[in-house]
Amino acid sequence: MDSKFLNALVVEQVDDDDWRLVRPLVYYSASLDRVIAVPDGFVTDFASVPRLPFIYWYTGGKAEAPAVIHDWLYRSGTQDVTREQADAVLAEAMESQGFWKFRSWMMWAGVRLGGHWAYQKRSKHSTTFK
Repeated sequence: MDSKFLNALVVEQVDDDDWRLVRPLVYYSASLDRVIAVPDGFVTDFASVPRLPFIYWYTGGKAEAPAVIHDWLYRSGTQDVTREQADAVLAEAMESQGFWKFRSWMMWAGVRLGGHWAYQKRSKHSTTFK
């Protein structure tokens, strides 16, 4: 089976930066060979992209559903996924939605460079609900 989202992302805005899932988001990852289900109530900031003009223009506000899956894999203590696997799933999910490989590579490279701290804090966030 190919990687794909099994339903649509439905969120409500919590504040200027955060969004809450109104319904679960379900994704099948071919690289992990399993379904990832992010529960309703999970809070995400989508993709945290630096506000540098070119980088934000090219990657900011893009790939919301893949970013939710990535946030869940980073934050959830219940997921047995390495950081490398979570980052690969981000790129895989973007490509499953038809994003250019270069754009998904840029976002993958960004999380590989800057995601260490967020991944290390995952035990503090564990399943972030508000």
